[in-house]
Amino acid sequence: MAQKAFFTVLLAVFFFPGRQLQAQTDSVSPKHRVLVFTPLYLDSAFDKTTGDYRYGKQFPRFINPGLEFYEGVQLALDTLNEEKVPLEVSIFDTRCSTHTMDQQLSSPEAAGAGLIIGYVTPAEERVLAAAALRKSIPFINVNLPNDAGISGNPSLVILNSTLKTHCEGIYHFLQRYYPVSSVTVFRKTGTMEDKLKAYLTDMEKATNGVKLKMKYVNLDENNPADLRQYLDSDRLNISVVGSLDENFGKKIAMQLSAFSETYTSLLIGMPTWDGITDFNKKDYKGIDIVYSTPFYANKADSLSNTISDNFNSAMFARPSDMVFRGYECMYRFGKLLIEKDSNLVSSIGEKKYKVFTDFDIQPVLNRQTLSLEYFENKKLYFIKKADGVVKQVY
Repeated sequence: MAQKAFFTVLLAVFFFPGRQLQAQTDSVSPKHRVLVFTPLYLDSAFDKTTGDYRYGKQFPRFINPGLEFYEGVQLALDTLNEEKVPLEVSIFDTRCSTHTMDQQLSSPEAAGAGLIIGYVTPAEERVLAAAALRKSIPFINVNLPNDAGISGNPSLVILNSTLKTHCEGIYHFLQRYYPVSSVTVFRKTGTMEDKLKAYLTDMEKATNGVKLKMKYVNLDENNPADLRQYLDSDRLNISVVGSLDENFGKKIAMQLSAFSETYTSLLIGMPTWDGITDFNKKDYKGIDIVYSTPFYANKADSLSNTISDNFNSAMFARPSDMVFRGYECMYRFGKLLIEKDSNLVSSIGEKKYKVFTDFDIQPVLNRQTLSLEYFENKKLYFIKKADGVVKQVY
């Protein structure tokens, strides 16, 4: 049933002229145009000649994120329509084989836009950020946690906080809640691991408060050493996994879990840990696991329940985080566009129209020139889990 509902959505988008979907609110007021770019894979999902669905009774998982983001956007448009907010929204498939992204940006459907929202790759981020700069309008990058080499572009807004920001947040978190504790950073050899260490040591040098007592331990990624030599049975053992390698992190967590009857451990992981479902298994019981995320919806409020009910009714499935993110971005920044109009770029950090997340959009400056590089969401939530259950949110 869920597959049938998804197919209906895809067919509706696929057969719209130009392979774009326009959804506009019912209002006689002048409309503000929003462009939404997301990967729908329509050309690969359907035969160009017959329109037949290519995958039979299967639904490829790679289509899900972009489609669910689109579904969240559409649900937000339903709400905005009820509020009679004068928006006109064009949806573009970033995997369209017949039109490049530059061609899509030059199409009549993109003319006069006041805002671009995108679920993007690094290459797409560069194209959309450049277009936004030319148009002097904001581009909201909703998913990619890096700047893709972009600098000097005040139109770029990164919602999914960068790794540097997460490392800064981890340091501040430990400084606030465990200022006098010893912290062991378990890492392995690698370029990204060196970058993570550099971010943490830069924070140590820059801090005005009490510096953390951090010790860095290099481990063999394939066969980490027995960690008991780094643990103390008389205190809380605070460890940080200084690597984005999820398998390496799981090996550290599994060892600490095995020793949990003797050693009490708090393990700090990377933002990628938000998607690790293995931590719900018994192999990881007995330890507190903490990770940072810029997006948090407790999904217990009335709006979340309404979205879940509507999504389940239409799709016969539970909405993923991308549905909530699509809803939040479309609603929040759509409302802000109506209020600020051509001044939206300079007002993008205003904390209005909150839906689920407390975004803290701040300018990122070049340290040498003090010029504006782009804007970034600096708000991080810290999720503490024990035995697979959320224990606390900071």
